[in-house]
Amino acid sequence: MTTHTIRLTAAQAMVRWLSVQMNEDGERFIEGVWAIFGHGNVAGIGEALHGIGDKLPTWRGQNEQTMAHAAIAYAKQRRRRKAMAVTSSIGPGATNMVTAAALAHVNRLPVLLIPGDIFANRRPDPVLQQIEDFDDGTVSANDCFRPVSRYFDRIMRPEHLLTALPRALRVLTDPANCGPATLAFCQDVQSEAWDWPVAFFEPKVWRIRRPEADAAEVEEAIRMIREAKAPAIISGGGVLYSGAEQVLADFARKHDIAFVETQAGKGANPARDDLNFGSPGVTGSDCANRLCGKADLVIGVGTRFQDFTTGSWTLFDNDACRLLSINLHGYDASKHGAVGVVGDAKSTLERISLGLGDYRAPAPDKASRLAWLETVKSVTAAPVDDQANMLPSDAQVIGAVQRVATDDTVAMCAAGTMPGALQVLWQSARDGYHMEYGYSCMGYEVAGSMGIRLADRSKEVICFVGDGSYMMANSELATAVMMRVPFTVVLTDNRGYGCINRLQLECGGAEFNNMYKDSNIEEQPEIDFVAHAASMGAYAEKAASIADLEARIVAARGRNKPTVIVIDTEAVSGTGAGGHWWDVVVPQTGGPERLQEARAHYNANRELQRLIN
Repeated sequence: MTTHTIRLTAAQAMVRWLSVQMNEDGERFIEGVWAIFGHGNVAGIGEALHGIGDKLPTWRGQNEQTMAHAAIAYAKQRRRRKAMAVTSSIGPGATNMVTAAALAHVNRLPVLLIPGDIFANRRPDPVLQQIEDFDDGTVSANDCFRPVSRYFDRIMRPEHLLTALPRALRVLTDPANCGPATLAFCQDVQSEAWDWPVAFFEPKVWRIRRPEADAAEVEEAIRMIREAKAPAIISGGGVLYSGAEQVLADFARKHDIAFVETQAGKGANPARDDLNFGSPGVTGSDCANRLCGKADLVIGVGTRFQDFTTGSWTLFDNDACRLLSINLHGYDASKHGAVGVVGDAKSTLERISLGLGDYRAPAPDKASRLAWLETVKSVTAAPVDDQANMLPSDAQVIGAVQRVATDDTVAMCAAGTMPGALQVLWQSARDGYHMEYGYSCMGYEVAGSMGIRLADRSKEVICFVGDGSYMMANSELATAVMMRVPFTVVLTDNRGYGCINRLQLECGGAEFNNMYKDSNIEEQPEIDFVAHAASMGAYAEKAASIADLEARIVAARGRNKPTVIVIDTEAVSGTGAGGHWWDVVVPQTGGPERLQEARAHYNANRELQRLIN
């Protein structure tokens, strides 16, 4: 039997193989490659990407970390049905991506990272930017990716790709173990030619599995729900990735069980659903936290029970409360003594609902939900006449955007004050919320907005970003201008890190090194964010008031490039509503007098924590 082969470099083979990996919708699973070239990837991967052209598009970014953020946001918006790759040079280009890898790992999101690596032949050692381990000749800077990758491989021979590439795609398409895959590609190997089996490049369809839960676990879940007197559902990000939004809503309606949504799960179902009680935990609504506090059975669906969701495990204060966790991964399903049902959210809910028959739980307190919605209206209302000369709060900024939002609006954010404020106050339409809060990475916002818009051109993306996070990473604004990817940035300027300044005070500390005014500086900076954004080609302007902000957001619709709207805000107020305790350790001694009060409050809440691990 004759084996048909084709002679290609390793890099040419990699991009050709990636270009024919398909999803179930008949689309490329890897939509394209973000690239900043340098020594380590320009000669090998760069040549290969140029040669393949539009069969696997290449995009140029400004920073390796933010390119990867755009790729991750794209995958999140596409519900993990598609992904992107990111390639960098050796050295700082590679390590710039480590933070993004951690972000993807925490959030269980697929991204293929292809950093250039050292020479496999070791002839020019130490090559420029090479990290040398005095005791281990196999280590390079790319070993930093190991703890933040779901799959890691170093390509030291061309034929390594025959196994490494399918293994990487298996991870990217695995609903239980999804996360970043890193292929550290030795730079000399990229350019080496090899005779590849033609069959290796046949198109392949990657199907996203729906693992069925064990029958005994489903029966146990049915029994627990039937016995519960006050059940509540926590809807997590797994609901979105399973496509279980409507199934969860139908389950809640049929069995009269109210649900709350985590940061990752918010927007799975619209806020207007009268069984949607908002968000739980640290940045939760009053009605959601009351619901969870009284529950004797908390049914987690696709959530990993992160500390913000659970109020650092003080939220579930009913002594009879038990946890039932539906999750694809046994690790998440068994957290804190939960009874786990390991399986796909959509199919598992359908099976449990069938087994429950016409069971209905005692009616939830819908009056508390209505009271909460009135509270939200109050704190997000536009300023009245006697506040005309006062800077608006973040809650009032959210209210301004909310009043002009449509069912196609996606509110997005990642770090600072706004993630908590949006979770507790934003009334989302279905698929109208995109929050990176697993890693809460400053600098995700601008690049992430571009990724969302690339994933779905029908959406109006409104990015909430504070001045501190904008200063952290804003350069992909120029990329979005070049690519004509429109979105709207609402930049709230409170002249420092207002969120952490409030946390510092709540922990009994003094104002120090967060706001510019409390930092070791010679001059208070007066940053012209409008001029800065305009210099990168964005349409930039400053809103004079909340009413002006509303008008400018509406006016931004229809533009073919990003719009940046700057508005000055005050830094003192929080959301003004909702909330719960968060475990941030308070010093046992030292500091100002208020430290003792903060420590007493901390100790009291520590006593309420659930101790099962």
